[in-house]
Amino acid sequence: MSGPLVVLVGPMGVGKSTVGQQLADRLGVAYRDTDDDIVAAAGRTIADIFVEEGEPAFRAVEKAAVLRALAGHDGVLALGGGSVLDEETRGLLAGHRVVYLSMDVEEAVKRTGLNAARPLLAVNPRKQWRELMESRRHLYEGVATAVVPTDGRTPEEVTQAVLDALELKQA
Repeated sequence: MSGPLVVLVGPMGVGKSTVGQQLADRLGVAYRDTDDDIVAAAGRTIADIFVEEGEPAFRAVEKAAVLRALAGHDGVLALGGGSVLDEETRGLLAGHRVVYLSMDVEEAVKRTGLNAARPLLAVNPRKQWRELMESRRHLYEGVATAVVPTDGRTPEEVTQAVLDALELKQA
């Protein structure tokens, strides 16, 4: 299989970056995050892109970043929370080991505080997070090879659960 060894998807704040880095370390491969790619290329934050150009412009940039990363990275890849909204992106994930890191709203509150620094949660964050998950959960599940709940687990426990779910051996 060409492309990433593991692709992580899930909502904002679920721990894709933390778990992704730990997975990469334990598997002896490189780690890459498409959100980091976007920020590096744009020279500004994702929130700034949302505010200055709007969500459709951001989603186009995100789609291009995901396409590049899927084609050019062979380690662990974390995708932005909304990347699965794009149908072509979902199609490209077929055939990859994709892990959906899941969590419920109470865990999201604990982890992120559902703060307004996240552009899609600027007003009534708890309600907006629930609505985002209602619209995205089936998309995450649809692309996933495995679903790993993160609620009440440490990053180390989640990392081990991903390794176990995919039957991957550490380096």
